[in-house]
Amino acid sequence: MRERREGIAQFVTSEGSVTFGQIKAAFPDVSEMTLRTDLKALDEARRIVRTHGGARSVEFVVGTDDLLLNRTTRNVEAKVAIARKARDLVRPNTTLFLDSGSSTTTLARELEDVPALVFTNSLTCAAELARLERARCIMVGGNLNRYSMSLNGSKTVEDVGALSLDQLFLGVTSYHPAVGFACGSDEEAALKRALISRAERTVVLMDSTKVGRKSTFRICGLEEVDAVVSDGVLPEDFAKACQEAGVEVL
Repeated sequence: MRERREGIAQFVTSEGSVTFGQIKAAFPDVSEMTLRTDLKALDEARRIVRTHGGARSVEFVVGTDDLLLNRTTRNVEAKVAIARKARDLVRPNTTLFLDSGSSTTTLARELEDVPALVFTNSLTCAAELARLERARCIMVGGNLNRYSMSLNGSKTVEDVGALSLDQLFLGVTSYHPAVGFACGSDEEAALKRALISRAERTVVLMDSTKVGRKSTFRICGLEEVDAVVSDGVLPEDFAKACQEAGVEVL
């Protein structure tokens, strides 16, 4: 049973999004009842996400390479270093947006209590910002993604369209010169593009492990952001590309 379920999880992950018919075709010797039981168990274990008529990979739904809980406990020192650099970019009496993700959540935890208006679509960012007395936090609406603990969808994009932001702190899944900045969810990519269009300054928070990787849904090109805050060990070719594009690297 364990090997069968592992095989199903790997199949869904490799395909991204599949129908039940595709799963049945891939595992012809397994009954429909057993497959449905396996999908339910894998969903409860957060290995996949069940949908009406099939299943999706966690990457496809979350838009990142792992669950938020796992990402928050990975590369902790790098995330704190990135957050502290980004924190120094925040000026009093400005309007900010904190995108969803583990790096932006760490930034929310590190922010100093200065007068500012902070928008976010991240429940974890909002929870961290609740400790601040001088900063005001506003959440945009949308559909809850229980894996990334964030809100997205058409309502979120609509809310963002009414904003004028001084600075956007953006999380990404990957950067590749052939693709640009990208993530694993079409809804998340659409929201990030909408945010960039409403921000005077876009700051990407990204550790060096994300450079050179590809994700499915393109967010933007390097020339569309203003700064990249990283852990200080970026590949030389990426750092050079940033310099040529006029992107500040911190």
